[in-house]
Amino acid sequence: MDELSLNTKTTGDDDADELEMDGDCAMIEYVGQPGVIDRENPLPPAVGMEFESYEDVYYFYNCYAKEQGFGIRVSNTWYRKGKERYRGKLSCSSAGFKKKSEANRPRPETRTGCPAMIKFRLMENKRWRIIEVELGHNHITSPASGKFFKSHKLIGAGSKRAMQFDGPEEVEKIRLFQTVIVNPEKNGIVEDDGQFADLVVLPKQLNLKEGKALAIQNFFCDLQLMDPNFFYVVDLNEKGYMKNLFWAGTRARVAYGYFGDVVAIDTTCLTEKYEVPLVSFTGVNHHGKPILLGCGLVAGETTESYTWLLRAWLTCMLGRPPQVIITNQCKILQTVVADVFPRASHCIYLASIMQKFSENLGGILEHEEIRITLTKVIYNFLRPEEFETAWEEMAKRHGIKDHGWIQSIYEQRKQWVPAYVKEKFLAGMLPLQQNETVISVFRGYLDKHTSLKEFLDKYDQALQENHRLEALADVDSGNSSFTQKPRCYFEVQLSKLYTNEILRGFAKEVEGMYSCFNIRQENIDEPAITYMVKEQVEVGGGGQERKDFEVIYNVLEMDALCICGLFNIRGYLCRHALSVFKHNGVEEIPPQYILTRWRKDIKRSYVLNHNCAGIDINNPVHRYDHLYKRIVQVVEEGRKSEEHYKIALQGLQEILNKLHLAKD
Repeated sequence: MDELSLNTKTTGDDDADELEMDGDCAMIEYVGQPGVIDRENPLPPAVGMEFESYEDVYYFYNCYAKEQGFGIRVSNTWYRKGKERYRGKLSCSSAGFKKKSEANRPRPETRTGCPAMIKFRLMENKRWRIIEVELGHNHITSPASGKFFKSHKLIGAGSKRAMQFDGPEEVEKIRLFQTVIVNPEKNGIVEDDGQFADLVVLPKQLNLKEGKALAIQNFFCDLQLMDPNFFYVVDLNEKGYMKNLFWAGTRARVAYGYFGDVVAIDTTCLTEKYEVPLVSFTGVNHHGKPILLGCGLVAGETTESYTWLLRAWLTCMLGRPPQVIITNQCKILQTVVADVFPRASHCIYLASIMQKFSENLGGILEHEEIRITLTKVIYNFLRPEEFETAWEEMAKRHGIKDHGWIQSIYEQRKQWVPAYVKEKFLAGMLPLQQNETVISVFRGYLDKHTSLKEFLDKYDQALQENHRLEALADVDSGNSSFTQKPRCYFEVQLSKLYTNEILRGFAKEVEGMYSCFNIRQENIDEPAITYMVKEQVEVGGGGQERKDFEVIYNVLEMDALCICGLFNIRGYLCRHALSVFKHNGVEEIPPQYILTRWRKDIKRSYVLNHNCAGIDINNPVHRYDHLYKRIVQVVEEGRKSEEHYKIALQGLQEILNKLHLAKD
């Protein structure tokens, strides 16, 4: 299709001379319209963000510009021959230079040729996507000067949108973030495969009892007062009722940078019909303990709600997806995860598969015998080909090969069977042994009968308890090495680097080395050597049997790949690999097996990193903001121990004394 640009240059030439339009006047009619929520955006523009309309892109960038302290204008708009806009560019109001005037007293030049801008275009799904971003300015920007720019004149506190709450008596106003969505590679809402089409009725709003919406508003306000970088997004239906919510504190956002490689999406509250429709995002910290990476309340287990929530979370985390995502077995959620996180590996909790066994096979006469056989097939075979053969034999023997549920879980086997998922790094978050359980961040604070108000009241208490336990574990690991007497240098080496909790798991592998014997060389394919390590392992009923574990050892790279996959599953080497290292005279664990995420000597600050670039020390607002953020860092460090607290307190007092002297 032939396309035209307003600047009369070729449509593909983004660097062509720009037609300078009076963008502020051209777009000002859209600012403050009832359909747009007035709230400064928590994130800068990023490639991949999508919006419903051209005007929404302008409004978003204008709000961001006001918050940062610069004006904007429309640099280019491209049209097709049918006069349909399909591409645009918004720039800082200081972009370019004005044409030279021949007047006797020309106005002084106010533009600086600033490069800050965004480019966006209309996609096939009729949404506008940001395709290029430049955030840097070549001049000082100040939030205090926002009122002087033409593009900001009509952005005021009076343009907030009224929300409907529980009933007519509770019509309140609430300040909300504009919903900004980072779209995955696939566009649009993902449809189910038809299995749920007749069963799912899309809920229109959260089922909140009287007074609960106001409690949510107060909850968000309180958290924002305590945490200046607190992030939240609210999804409204066409009538303005709350539909879905998402929020995350500063600590969660920073922790994701340290521990965001493996993330679990916990939907237990939805599947087990809790009063609180909570969905939580969790990871594990350097002590192997759960940490919260964000929370949401959703109207129901629907494609629409899950898509909104996962995109909101991804936006909060600056569009950086995790490497592995773990969920319960939920067909809708699996579809949405594949859509929103197309490059991430998706795993399913094995326990969620086994919990549905009786529900789906309970009517078969020999279901208990099938369950025992199925358990052996799942846990006893480490190689995919061995699992495939055993599964086929089991299905034939019990006549369940054509059973619908058996077929469905077999098709998903690469997401939950240990023989397959051990190829992915899981950081100990996916239980693959029998009787292992997943620990929730809110354990002891949330159950089926907990009301929403009770949960909101206990939320901060639960997080503070988790933070306290992490701080105590930091002190415990930092003040002393692992108390257990080391049995080999591998243990001595890691005791100087790893936290105590991780060392306890590793100590079991060191102890297990003594149950390994008869290390024999099977094959040589230089530089790789295949070893077979025999181990005496415990089996059901208290018995023991000898089992072979294959370890491929690369002499040049000092890599040891064991068939048991423990390093990927837990994040530390197994007894079989350690035995091969010892057999080859390797005295230290190679550096590639020392993971930063478990180290106790890494200083982790849960304060957003605010650099001082662009700070105008002559501006009192800039001085206040910068000092406040640095003081928060001091507080964060000072809370970690009694010694840190005393140092911080003493330092602050010394600063005050110096300031008083300077004032005098």
